[in-house]
Amino acid sequence: MRISVLLASCVTLTLPAVAQQIYDIYSTTWDQSTLFTYQNLGSNPINFGTPGSTGAADIVVNDGQIYQTMFGHGASLTDSAAQLLSNLKSSNSNNYWSLLGRLFDPTDGNNGAGLSYLRVPLGASDFSSNTYSFDDTSGDTSLNNFNIDRAPSYLFSIIKDIYGMNPYLKVHILPWSPPGWMKDSGTMNGGNFLDQYSTPYANYLLKALQGFQNKGIPIYAIGIQNEPENSNPTYPTCKISASQEAQIGNTLRSLMNNNGFSNVKLIGYEHNWNDAGGYPVQVIQQANSAFAGVSFHCYSGSVGQQDTFHNAFPSKEVYFTECSGSQGSDWWSDIKWYMDNLYVGSVEHWSSAVLMWNLALDGSGDPELPGSNSCDNPRCRGVVTISGSSYTFNQECTLFYFHSESKRLSHFFFSAVYAMAQASKAIVPKDKNGPWGQRIGVTVNGGTNWALRVGAYVTHRNSASDWNRYSLVVMNWNDNTNGNWNPQTVKATIEFRGMQATYTFPVGVTTLWWYAVPTSSFKRETGFVELDETDDPVIAFTNNATHIPQYTQEANWGEPSSSTVH
Repeated sequence: MRISVLLASCVTLTLPAVAQQIYDIYSTTWDQSTLFTYQNLGSNPINFGTPGSTGAADIVVNDGQIYQTMFGHGASLTDSAAQLLSNLKSSNSNNYWSLLGRLFDPTDGNNGAGLSYLRVPLGASDFSSNTYSFDDTSGDTSLNNFNIDRAPSYLFSIIKDIYGMNPYLKVHILPWSPPGWMKDSGTMNGGNFLDQYSTPYANYLLKALQGFQNKGIPIYAIGIQNEPENSNPTYPTCKISASQEAQIGNTLRSLMNNNGFSNVKLIGYEHNWNDAGGYPVQVIQQANSAFAGVSFHCYSGSVGQQDTFHNAFPSKEVYFTECSGSQGSDWWSDIKWYMDNLYVGSVEHWSSAVLMWNLALDGSGDPELPGSNSCDNPRCRGVVTISGSSYTFNQECTLFYFHSESKRLSHFFFSAVYAMAQASKAIVPKDKNGPWGQRIGVTVNGGTNWALRVGAYVTHRNSASDWNRYSLVVMNWNDNTNGNWNPQTVKATIEFRGMQATYTFPVGVTTLWWYAVPTSSFKRETGFVELDETDDPVIAFTNNATHIPQYTQEANWGEPSSSTVH
């Protein structure tokens, strides 16, 4: 007999004791003594053994509790980000390919972050050189003048290059505004959507999908409107009501299904946490079959409000798709907030992906659309800062600086800690074209449990004979005593299937993993776990090194032999 259970409801099992050894650790510390630094423990792994006394914090991993599948982390490729990357490619191609490798290479065990999710505006956003849609001919409801090439050519070129680096890449497209003639303002900057254009707008979005397809770029998801409760007259924005979005979504879903895009997901809302129980709930109530899920932004409300939507529609997917860093902020304070609210927090509250805003900006937070006030005081910061032929990584990403004269990468101590890559390393597929990580149950007990923020994941394998990878992403934010700066390590125990390991976590972010025998068959396509009553996962401890993948030395990235999208 087989029992199938939806992941959204969580699966709880009692599993026999079986575990492995921790060989692989990535760490970034508050003092930057390690910066997304890999350590392979080799002949001296951390053993899971017979449980003893627990540490100051006791991390209890329960892989019998299986939650959502992760889809990858990433950022938005705006026109401005693509322009800067294109300029870098022209001025120093070695730096360009090295940057793409650091960001997007998903190869297991190397020093690439494996970012795998891009959000791309359809038409102009507040980070474009000019305001445009794909059809600016007023009243052209037949869309005879639709032209995907209104977008800059380098946008498509950069996406293809990233695909060449990471074949797992997911591209999520959506407009910052419909064409101005579909709104009461008559312009893309601000205003309200007019009901009479619901069907033409759905066809406009279909044509955008077809345009990307004709460019050789497959699309994972599409949205109807970025931040539909926001109207700002200084840059492309539009108010679209929940009922309007639902109506457009129903029409678009039918068009997609009838034109070869049935596998493309339709994602709704794309706005702040504070209205999680309002707008997105109303959209799904009115267009349940059209939308795969909704996404959230960080600029108002709190991350726990994602639960309001999830509890209303537990079978729908949740994404977190935008939060911007700000220039001049403190790197360690930023990392604590990002980990607490996004890379651990948002995932705890059902997100399957976490994205930052601009993938790249220059040192002044430009190029911003002329006249836009969207990122003033303080200026927005990209995940990467590109200046001429060199680049730096910021709080949102890793800690490396490319010296253009010495042609090498080294630590850049004025940039910040790697949050996104630490989280990404825990969820990327172990095997080529293998399953993505799934969130599993984890709790932290003990007198110092407050000091650790922890996410736990299992990554299943292509072959049933290969052991699953289990990963922890742990932030130790025990950095003060009674308000006085005083960073303290935390000696923690890790409990897994009745066995115990011990590790001392520095103040910072640590990603570690181990391998253990699978406990059940796995069905990644449908989001179900299938549990066979005859399954018996009991296997004795082993030091068989064939189960332990070896670390790949630091990659030396260059231009791929082909940038063809796979």
